[in-house]
Amino acid sequence: MKFKSLLVKVLMALALVAPVAASAQAPAAQAATVNKQVVVNYVSGYSVKAWKNCKVKLGAANDTGISFKHGTTLTVVGEVKYKKQTWYKIADNEWILAFYTLSHKAWAKKAAAAKKAAAKAAKKAAAAKKVSKSKQTKQNKVVALAKAQVGKPYVWGATGPYSFDCSGLTSYVYSRALGKYITRTTYTQVHQGKTVAVSTATLKKGDLLFWGSKSSPYHVGIYVGGGKFVHAATPSQGVIKQSLSYYFWPSTAKRLI
Repeated sequence: MKFKSLLVKVLMALALVAPVAASAQAPAAQAATVNKQVVVNYVSGYSVKAWKNCKVKLGAANDTGISFKHGTTLTVVGEVKYKKQTWYKIADNEWILAFYTLSHKAWAKKAAAAKKAAAKAAKKAAAAKKVSKSKQTKQNKVVALAKAQVGKPYVWGATGPYSFDCSGLTSYVYSRALGKYITRTTYTQVHQGKTVAVSTATLKKGDLLFWGSKSSPYHVGIYVGGGKFVHAATPSQGVIKQSLSYYFWPSTAKRLI
């Protein structure tokens, strides 16, 4: 009788242990029942995968083949925490990481912030375009007036409108084209505006070009684009337009527009 009683106890113990062992081998995701909506928050144009079981290794065998695009609204029917991560149950055997979602309120806040940032960027771009257009208009005025002086004689100390010396021409053009006073001599004009690199890649129309010392140049002209400049050259040449040459390359350039 004692043997029979002992056998019964052993069998009962095995019956209790077996389900626990089976459960440990293939843990199921026991989700708390919820009912809420979330929005997929990933990367625009990309999707988040749904997995069959959040408590087994994520891989091909666990892949549902289902994915949800950024911005998709989902209804959550269950929720579970596993290994410090929250998972949302979307349907039977469909789980996604809560990390890749936002509540509707948070999503709306993010969308509003993005819209505000886009509007600010657009406003800034429009303002920059307006400034750029204004600068271009001024540059064209300076160039047009400078070219209009080509052919007039060079006279030392002359400031126009019938004859010029080099700095007399530049001061006349800026004064008449833009109403801008830039002083009278090369020594003072070189200290006006912003210094720019002397390169056809960086020079802009209207830039002043100087030759000689960077602080006390002896000559000045106006860059008119296309690698050319207008200047009151010499008494024998007068006001001419010519191409930049390495044999007569400016030492510095100033931008006044």
